[in-house]
Amino acid sequence: MNSSDSTNAKRETGSEFMPKFDDKGLVTAIVVDVDSLEILMVAHMNAEAVEATRSSNIAHFYSRSRQTLWKKGETSGNILTVVEILVDCDQDALVLKVKPAGPACHTGETSCFYRRLSGEVLVRVTS
Repeated sequence: MNSSDSTNAKRETGSEFMPKFDDKGLVTAIVVDVDSLEILMVAHMNAEAVEATRSSNIAHFYSRSRQTLWKKGETSGNILTVVEILVDCDQDALVLKVKPAGPACHTGETSCFYRRLSGEVLVRVTS
């Protein structure tokens, strides 16, 4: 077994947290309400965002458009308190189970997933 295979095996079956960042240094983060299990948003995290989130229990992400670290709710006050972080099998995606302090979407919606595709149009999701 070469060192790459050994690292992959360790990452996939071991107990060490070894995030597998993509070529841009990011992992995908799926944000879920801990109580309702509703998907609130999908974002990306670099190593700095992962560390800031783990050390503060407040969700931090990496803004690809602004190319900078951002704390969710920094300006709106709608922070996401992290209760649990789930790590997928090859550690290239995370699920953040959170307690939201308000709407997760920048549009003011509870979730960024407030529309569904119906044929060729987007239709508002109703409860």
